[in-house]
Amino acid sequence: MSGEVAGGLLALLADHTVGTVAAGAAILGAAAGVVGSFALLRRQSLYGDVLAHAALPGLCLGFIAAGARVLPALMAGAALTGVAAALAALALARTTRLKADAAQGIVLATFFAFGLVLLTWLQGRGTAGQAGLASFLFGQAAGMLRSDLWQTGGLAALAVGLVALFWKEAKLVAFDPVYAATTGLPVAAIETGLTLLVAVAVLVGLQLVGVVLITALIVAPAAAARQWTDRLGRMVALAALFGALAGVTGTLVSATARGLATGPLIVLAASAVVAVSLLAAPGRGLLWQGVAGRASRRRLAGERVLATLAELAESHADPAYRAEEGMLDAALGTPSGPALGRLAAAGLVRAVAHPPEDTAHWQLTAAGLAAARRRPGERGPGR
Repeated sequence: MSGEVAGGLLALLADHTVGTVAAGAAILGAAAGVVGSFALLRRQSLYGDVLAHAALPGLCLGFIAAGARVLPALMAGAALTGVAAALAALALARTTRLKADAAQGIVLATFFAFGLVLLTWLQGRGTAGQAGLASFLFGQAAGMLRSDLWQTGGLAALAVGLVALFWKEAKLVAFDPVYAATTGLPVAAIETGLTLLVAVAVLVGLQLVGVVLITALIVAPAAAARQWTDRLGRMVALAALFGALAGVTGTLVSATARGLATGPLIVLAASAVVAVSLLAAPGRGLLWQGVAGRASRRRLAGERVLATLAELAESHADPAYRAEEGMLDAALGTPSGPALGRLAAAGLVRAVAHPPEDTAHWQLTAAGLAAARRRPGERGPGR
């Protein structure tokens, strides 16, 4: 059955249109993951939203300048307004009392509103519909051509190549811009360059997922990768892998289900990767944290039982003092049975008889007494 599924997927990818879109989506996802990692670490994910929404007026201006739907002209216009928006947001944050998020929100709303005005005006002239400008809002992956794929690949290679070329500088600025400034690095220029790389990723994704959804594809793979590692190199590689996987998955689902748009499916696939990472990533995933929390609670319960038994033995001047289980429950304020069972299995306590009483009694073993006398962080009971 799995062989049939694999064969069907390969047959889909062999289709000219599906293969072209899948390749473009994989390139987009990988590039977005790489540059999005630095945006996430610098806490500037909103810049992707600013650049994406600011691309809309540029698309319209590119169409007006070219007089037709010429993709290089549209991309040039989108790049121009995207860069202008990024620089405007940076300038507002640095020269006024506005915080960075407020400056970004103002610039985003202004440029996007201007874009909608231009788009409405072009639609009123009857030309925007023929040019397909409205499709750039949510993407139109099916319209991707081989020539578009080469342009997409070129832009993505430029972004990834620049990250590789200035890796050390970008890494230092992303983690410690203050220290980077003391070493003489042009921090402002590097931060501007990293922001412009996000603009390149936005340009790569305009046709596939559109100006509204591209931000999710920039942030989601990086956010998922961050759950799996603390090393920047591994994070960037994983983000590129997750982005490419989301692109191909969304494309294949769209190809097998008629009427479903490719762009939103790519974003949903990326969101699914984030959800899985938040749940299952080793050390940080919610499931792992739940298991670790349960183990910690069990360990603490065991340490409390050991400490209580040791205190009772000391107060009675009898290392072999036999404590009733009900007495332990009352002292601890919680049932001690489960912890006593684990301690007994570890050889730290043992059940003993205490005639004429027929209730359960417990006493420390030699190993348990030694463990109780050690510092809490060194104990091993209940683990």
